[in-house]
Amino acid sequence: MISVRNLSLRAGAFALDGISFDVPQGAYAVLMGRTGSGKTSLLESIAGLRRPISGTIFLDGRDVTALPPALRGIGYVPQDRVLFTTMSVYENIAFALTIRKRPPYEIEQRVTELAAVLGIDHLLQRWPQGLSGGEAQRAALGRPLAADPAVLLLDEPLSALDDDTRAEMHELLGKVRARTNVTALQVTHHRSDAESLGTCMLILADGSVQQVGPAGRALDASAAKRWTSTLSR
Repeated sequence: MISVRNLSLRAGAFALDGISFDVPQGAYAVLMGRTGSGKTSLLESIAGLRRPISGTIFLDGRDVTALPPALRGIGYVPQDRVLFTTMSVYENIAFALTIRKRPPYEIEQRVTELAAVLGIDHLLQRWPQGLSGGEAQRAALGRPLAADPAVLLLDEPLSALDDDTRAEMHELLGKVRARTNVTALQVTHHRSDAESLGTCMLILADGSVQQVGPAGRALDASAAKRWTSTLSR
């Protein structure tokens, strides 16, 4: 579960004040808003990468506001994927477990299991430079999932993909959520992400968050269209 209470952020002339919302346990929340509205800044605050001026962030009932990212129990997929180019796909996925000094057999078991779920078991010895956009995104998703996080944060994870690959990733992300019961919060500009994945939608506009949609099932297309239409006004 993600709970944000009265969160305020500052970055130069940009500001968010008094942001509050909840993402229920196991839900897949989609955060939408106009460019420059603060979606990435809000996600970075939850991840521990940007310090808020005030307010509180709870993850699974714990107050993590003052904790560093490594102690928050989150997985984070940034917009540019940021795979380590000097590591193979296997080493990228294994990274979080390696720095935690997990036994090699445990690392191998977890990476092999995840690679099968993500459909990239045949790519484990490849280098990031030779991957397609969809393959790189699957590997980028595997890296934070390896540590079995309770919360998964994704910043425009599908923005560079074509429509066919985006549809494949929708199916994959739905499968990951069903298997892991991870609580997810995804920043996106695409209504199709909300329609295919979202069990609730968060609209960031005019410095506040509106929360719509029932938890536990996907938003229907008409509801997603109705709420995302507010972004173009």
